[in-house]
Amino acid sequence: MSISKTRHKLIEVARELFAKQGIDATTMNDIAVASQKGRRTLYTYFRNKEEIFLAVIEYELEHLSEEMDKIVQMPIEPERKILNLVYGHLKLVTEVVKRNGSLRAEFFRDINLVERARRKFDLEEIRVIRSILREGQEMGIFDIEHVNLTADVIHYAVKGIEVPFMFDRLGEGLSMEDSVAVVERLIQRILGVKKGNPNT
Repeated sequence: MSISKTRHKLIEVARELFAKQGIDATTMNDIAVASQKGRRTLYTYFRNKEEIFLAVIEYELEHLSEEMDKIVQMPIEPERKILNLVYGHLKLVTEVVKRNGSLRAEFFRDINLVERARRKFDLEEIRVIRSILREGQEMGIFDIEHVNLTADVIHYAVKGIEVPFMFDRLGEGLSMEDSVAVVERLIQRILGVKKGNPNT
């Protein structure tokens, strides 16, 4: 088994154990036994449980990055890409947290650790948003004064509503369909979508 396959297996086993019984209740020995690898192999890749927890979060976020890339590659207008990116981000983060059972609590308990793990993902998402904004400008659809700042604002706004979205506390009384329409209008205003654009 190659190094990458061994590491991947250890991460996946750790993720399953963390999800079932929580991080505190899971030991490095539990991970070694469940993965059918010796403790020596486990410690070759990870010095401690915090390192493997970080690797689990990073692995999940890599999956999110791949899904974000798929959205960007869609043959649709930049305005629609931004909307899809916003809802794609929120739905994917919700799926990751809910799929991980007991691990869910760790996302909220040790926010500094999670922030460290997701830094790479955040930077990648900001880069993607900037590229969509530039695309919209070049096509004459967006009227944006400062692309980098606008991308930062969109990214941090979406990041800030992850938890309310996860717990269905966003737009109380609105259906998902209605909320999408409201968010779409907000995005149009933020991006200065020009009148006469066929999508408006």
